[in-house]
Order: sequence, then structure tokens, then C-alpha cells
Amino acid sequence: MSVTCAFCGAAEAQPLAVTPRDETVNLCDTCRAGVEGGAEDAPHWKCLNDAIWSPEAGVQVLAWRMLHKLDASWAKDLLDIAYLEPETLEWAEAGIRDEPQVIHRDTNGAVLEAGDSVTLIKDLPVKGAGFTAKRGTAVRNISLVHDNAEHIEGRVEGQRIVILTQYVKKN
Repeated sequence: MSVTCAFCGAAEAQPLAVTPRDETVNLCDTCRAGVEGGAEDAPHWKCLNDAIWSPEAGVQVLAWRMLHKLDASWAKDLLDIAYLEPETLEWAEAGIRDEPQVIHRDTNGAVLEAGDSVTLIKDLPVKGAGFTAKRGTAVRNISLVHDNAEHIEGRVEGQRIVILTQYVKKN
């Protein structure tokens, strides 16, 4: 009898311990690789739409952590509406706190935080969008790229773009 993946339902899943508690969740190789390493915004992760609502706390915790790793608007939207019991949320956040924190700094060395406003210090051509973000442009309500201290995200001319921290100063 094969065990199915708690995220995507694939066959041949293996148990994975959910730290810091001693619960295990069965995951396929693809889902396990995403949980243990980095996550890309692949179509595979749409399975988290169902996993976050699982009745099992361990599955909810891993789904919540994966949604935090993903840099996609649908993942952020899902996190906004997902409800975890307070003790389950604390468990999920404990795993995030245990990971090394990346500190984002602007060109002057000031620490950037999510929601800050920054100003561009150089004209930046935006690849794929067909425009140049001009020096002096204010970018409000930035988001941080969790696994890269040199990247932030923000909206310029209605487009969500990735901006290198070396080209911004905090307002």
C-alpha cells in the first residue's frame, strides 16, 4: 500500500518530521525538496490551496511555511485568508524564526523593512516591461525577498518589479 503526499496527493510519499515538534507529514520527493530547500513559483505549489485547510496541524504548518517561501501574489493572498489555530500558528512561526534572517540594507546601509518607502537613486531599465524607472521615483510599501538580501519588490508605474537594494535609499 502506497502512502500519498499530504500536499499534492502523489503516490510514494515518505514521512518528514515537522520541527520543533515530533509530528511527521508524508511528502513526495518534489514537495519535500521545496520544504527542505528553496521554493520557486511553480504550478506544482498550487496544491497548497488545499493543504493549508487540512485538518492535520502538521500539514497546515508546512503549507504555511511554504506559502511564506513563495514569491507569488496568490501565495500572499492565500496567507491573508488562511486561519490557523493560535498554537498551530506559533508552531509554524517557530520554524520561520529558526531560519537565518536576511537583512536588507539600502545604498547608505539603512535597514529596510517590509512596508517601507524607498527612492530610486539611478535610472533603472525594467526588463520585460518596456520602460525605465526614473531616478527619484518613490516606491512605497516595499516587500522583501526573504532569501536574497540584495532584492526588494515594489510597484513602479503599476508594475510589480524586483529592485536591487544598491539602487535605493530609504525615505
